[in-house]
Amino acid sequence: MTAASDLAFDPWDPAFVADPYPAYAELRARGRVFHYEPSDQWLVPHHADVSALLRDRRLGRTYQHRFTHEDFGRTPPPPEHEPFHVLNDHGMLDLEPPDHTRIRRLVSKAFTPRTVERLRPYVHRLADELVAALVHAGGGDLLADVAEPLPVAVIAEMLGIPERDRDLLRPWSAAICGMYELNPSEQTAVRAVRASVEFSQYLRELIAARRAEPGEDLISGLIAAHDAGDRLTEQEMISTAVLLLNAGHEATVNATANGWWALFRNPDQLAAVRADHSLVPSAVEELMRYDTPLQLFERWVLDEIEIDGTTIPRGAEIALLFGSANHDPEVFSAPDRLDLTRRDNPHISFSAGIHYCIGAPLARIELAASMTALLEQAPALRLTAEPRRRPNFVMRGLEGLSVEVG
Repeated sequence: MTAASDLAFDPWDPAFVADPYPAYAELRARGRVFHYEPSDQWLVPHHADVSALLRDRRLGRTYQHRFTHEDFGRTPPPPEHEPFHVLNDHGMLDLEPPDHTRIRRLVSKAFTPRTVERLRPYVHRLADELVAALVHAGGGDLLADVAEPLPVAVIAEMLGIPERDRDLLRPWSAAICGMYELNPSEQTAVRAVRASVEFSQYLRELIAARRAEPGEDLISGLIAAHDAGDRLTEQEMISTAVLLLNAGHEATVNATANGWWALFRNPDQLAAVRADHSLVPSAVEELMRYDTPLQLFERWVLDEIEIDGTTIPRGAEIALLFGSANHDPEVFSAPDRLDLTRRDNPHISFSAGIHYCIGAPLARIELAASMTALLEQAPALRLTAEPRRRPNFVMRGLEGLSVEVG
């Protein structure tokens, strides 16, 4: 078995973070699973394996529904990190059945096709307004001016976050999401704990206000479900709201910025979608595949598994490489080529199995709305400076994307 440390995989190397796809190709060529010593994880790079393991119930997002930290051979997190872990561990993304099933069933009522479809006019109107402001200014930062405010406003509207408070959300989210990188530093943990405390307190007060005066929002709906007999603790409400706010915009922001940066680097594809706006739906899928906003998703091994003759023991952690799976030539023809007309596109950017992204339909509407608005209102949009990559590997994004309308 080849160790991943013998290959080009290095998530702390800026050159790798800038373009990890050649290293993924090397991983796929060398095998199906590799132990990566620096993070003590088993890397899985092939689409077929990643797709199958996302559905494999011998793996879990948590192990605490079956084992203690000690039983599982893991060191408990330090006590000073507890506010982050309390917040994180009660959200459905990091729960397994039956708790995951119970909370997802309640939340899914807000994400039915009919509910999401009702949001479409609001999303398009907001996208049009944001792009109009960018055009009026002659340009700006596409990430800060369009990519960020659109999904933040949409998910905040769903949850009932007052407009005056929405500027708080992105900094809290960024601080918390820093803990999802590999081997986060103590500084990252301190920021995440502070954000967890502040975010939780804010939502606790908002929940109290909605109890006193219910609205039509999701938080009011969760309170009503609790009062009607569905078991949902206040901590689960808080953790669910934070998860929806974080997941509801983090990937969409990065997908928008990554996508436009990819289009600027592939002018033939940009010209194609400018000439034919009916390509927007397939363009959204292809851009999600081409430069995947979530590069890695982790699972704990609850019961021993075997991959290609290698036994992975209970207690190990598996890193499913979404970015690599989305460039697997066994599944995608010419995977390193951006092709907005690609029809056979089973990318896994929204995950799979019981943890498939509940907000995927809404994210697709948001991505298509902002792209359409930019194509219609800024048909000569162009880059003014090469963007800088954020240093993060797991959540792949840009620091900004400076553009002018031409």
